[in-house]
Amino acid sequence: MTGRLAAGVARAFALDGPLARSEPGFRPRPQQDLMAARVAQALEFRQTLVAEAGTGVGKTFAYLVPLLLSGQRALVSTATKSLQDQLFLRDLPRLADALKVPARLALLKGRASYLCRHRLAQAEQGAQLPDRFAVRALQRVARWAQGTRSGDLAEIEGLDERSPVIPLVSSTRDNCLGAECPEYRDCHVVQARREAMAADLVVINHHLFFADLALRDSGVAELLPTVDAAVFDEAHELVEAGVQFLGVQLSTGQAIDLGRDVLAMGLQHARGLERWNDLQAGIEHSARQLRLAGAGTVREVRGVLKLRWDERAGALREPLADLAEAARAAAQALARVAETAPDLPKLEQRARTLAALCERFAEGAEADHVRWIDLTPQQARLVESPLDIRDMLTQQREAAPRTWVFTSATLGDDEALSWFTTTTGLEDAERLRVGSPFDYPAHARVWVPQQLPLPNAAGHPAAVGALAARCAAALDGRTFVLTTTLRVLPLVAEALQAEAAARDVELKVLVQGSEPRRALLQRYGDGRGCVLVGSQSFWEGIDMPGEALQCVLIDKLPFPPPGDPLVEARVRQLREQGRNPFEDYFVAEAAISLKQGAGRLIRTESDRGLLVICDPRLRRMGYGRRLLAALPPMGSVADEAEALGWLDELAACH
Repeated sequence: MTGRLAAGVARAFALDGPLARSEPGFRPRPQQDLMAARVAQALEFRQTLVAEAGTGVGKTFAYLVPLLLSGQRALVSTATKSLQDQLFLRDLPRLADALKVPARLALLKGRASYLCRHRLAQAEQGAQLPDRFAVRALQRVARWAQGTRSGDLAEIEGLDERSPVIPLVSSTRDNCLGAECPEYRDCHVVQARREAMAADLVVINHHLFFADLALRDSGVAELLPTVDAAVFDEAHELVEAGVQFLGVQLSTGQAIDLGRDVLAMGLQHARGLERWNDLQAGIEHSARQLRLAGAGTVREVRGVLKLRWDERAGALREPLADLAEAARAAAQALARVAETAPDLPKLEQRARTLAALCERFAEGAEADHVRWIDLTPQQARLVESPLDIRDMLTQQREAAPRTWVFTSATLGDDEALSWFTTTTGLEDAERLRVGSPFDYPAHARVWVPQQLPLPNAAGHPAAVGALAARCAAALDGRTFVLTTTLRVLPLVAEALQAEAAARDVELKVLVQGSEPRRALLQRYGDGRGCVLVGSQSFWEGIDMPGEALQCVLIDKLPFPPPGDPLVEARVRQLREQGRNPFEDYFVAEAAISLKQGAGRLIRTESDRGLLVICDPRLRRMGYGRRLLAALPPMGSVADEAEALGWLDELAACH
């Protein structure tokens, strides 16, 4: 095959090739051609390739075209379920059609993404739903279930991923009955896995990849040995996904779900034989006490708050013991009536697993692992995990010779891409860095306001909000403010509104948390008269091309939070290795996050805009040069008058 694949890839991307004929607006890009050629080389010689490709390179086509033309069996993993859907439903069918490649494609998600017909029937019979919205959601699921082929719950328009109905109508590894299920022949999870095993190219996500390697529950562990190539897009998210899902977890939500199922199944199959209400109440009470102990003095939580294990370990012992006892009591009751229905032995095993997890977390952590508590408004999750994914990836790469490709727009701020390669054990990989084809010097400006207070000053969020209002006023909206923490969101938004009112400028200020992300972006629309204030979930994965977004303000340098238990553990590890945690970790992480945030601004060849980094340290401190060098090569402006002049120039083109 040597040389043939490279030649075929070059023809596909040529000015008169199949992509030019089938893709409106297609134009050859040297950066895309180079990346596609290197992916083809990796496929021919079973190499490992780490490729950073700047915004606008077209990296998706650069790896999909060689994959499809190679005829090799492949696995493609991306960061989120929505990106999975985009690859499977849009990009891959278009490319396969354009290249005339008869590839069988499959999409594989985790269990929670698929309808379980057996659990739907149970939920319709006796589920305890919290409100009328949940009742309506269950009715919608039941209507959709009659016609769906895939069983993918993402098909239901407007069904919130956080809906309390989803756990009721989907299965978990613990509650799935397997071949004993009365609906086994029509099981959507089994069907999805069967299609994946028969496909030429399977699209999965990072969470599923790691969760399955840890639990062997979703088909990936069986699938991976059968593929010739594995490609990881949005690879900058791999390490965090691995750390979350390779570890052991115990959540209060998991306990409350168990209690709910004990009550529902007990009343349905063995009413009057055990005190099901008391058993459920015992589990739920212990779970709530565990969350309270985990939270400690923390009262209000927005998003996910990571808490140190060592500060809470003593307070957790008693509620962990109580929850273990409540789970064992439920297991014993279920064992006494186990022969009544096939659901009950599974439920008994879930209760015993929960008790064992409680006992594990009551003892010390494994060596080279870190423990912490994830606190959300709904639950506490106890986590024990390795600090990186080096060992796991090394084992997988050594298991069998295959091609591995890892790609993203942000994998490091040096030629070695060491931010990514050192945490993944990929120092021996082939490496490629291709910059963006966009004309950043002509189309974009960066400004670091020197007159602003330092980020730790009390008046900093208000100053950022007021500055955002002045920028947005010049553009009639079309502005994002990205913050590093949720805490400052209301402070920035309040100051923004006050400054706009003082200037008699009408601006619609949209704040993360007031509505779901999708609804906020829909309201933002073309950006006219709008400013969106958001934190972490808006730093990446948002695509606002054209004039809708022409100014992005970042409140401060996105260093990792020093109180985060994972951060502290990594700092300890680096010190033990004789390395400099500030240079090798804090600055490197900030460079990656800054590149992600700045990446929201310029999305197409014709986009123009202003990036404002509201942190004077960027110009005053030595590390600022490294962080500025990590950004695309934008022009710079010296002061507010020059910045507003640039925005006036952009506004005049509307």
